[in-house]
Amino acid sequence: MFLIEILKAIVQGIVQGITEWLPVSSTGHILLLDAVWKMNASEAFFDVFKVIIQLGSIMAVVVLYFHKLNPFSPKKSREEKKDTWILWSKVLIASIPAAIAGLALDDLIDGVLSAPIIIAAALILYGIAFIWMESRKNKREQVSDLKDISYKRAFGIGAFQMLALIPGTSRSGSTILGASLLGTSRAVAAEFSFFMAIPVMLGASALKVVKFFLIDEYSFTTEEWILLAVATVVSFLVSVLVIRFLMAFIKKHDFKPFGWYRIALGIVVLLVLWLAPQVLS
Repeated sequence: MFLIEILKAIVQGIVQGITEWLPVSSTGHILLLDAVWKMNASEAFFDVFKVIIQLGSIMAVVVLYFHKLNPFSPKKSREEKKDTWILWSKVLIASIPAAIAGLALDDLIDGVLSAPIIIAAALILYGIAFIWMESRKNKREQVSDLKDISYKRAFGIGAFQMLALIPGTSRSGSTILGASLLGTSRAVAAEFSFFMAIPVMLGASALKVVKFFLIDEYSFTTEEWILLAVATVVSFLVSVLVIRFLMAFIKKHDFKPFGWYRIALGIVVLLVLWLAPQVLS
């Protein structure tokens, strides 16, 4: 039976790795997957599991963009190192709104806002938003280089990231949507979204770990540690492939396909809730 749980962890890792970087909502997909094919674990463990496996996705960004994100690289000039520190300062500024809101709404997010009906509504709403954005998008974006993102614009993108606290919205989706509406190119919007994920996910994971182990005084079994490790490694490997795919995809395409996918999935969830609500209960 434990082999079945490992298989579930692998599937969860695959779903996390794919949906974290595509603007389709990783948390929404993981919650829906668990509703359909539930892991044989406590609710407390799964609350931590679905957040910590995102660390695998973070490491994919760190590995793929290590040179760009490393201000200590001996291969960089003094000016390039300065630009890297400035980039990090903008990423941290952009992370402030979601950090504050996440601390305030953590229990609400894990409870009421994780309902399938909320996920379905968010999938559809932001799917429409993506299609609308691409339909009206100015062909002459104001920002085509990460260096040209101002602190004001970075904070504005961070404000959009707060929307991702609602499962089904998508962290990458809300930040890419916000960055695009605030005048960046698709490539800049995607990369800045990747970098914003690092402090936000590390903070969210640290919050869950502290609450789980120190405040609530829970602990993992050996089997749960194995499930967590398997899912995290799979998430990392899949994330590397998906990030490369997305950056190549948006050079020739817009985000409309993701909008249509979100709408279709949201409608499917609503139909399941209407015709067979026990499936997602």
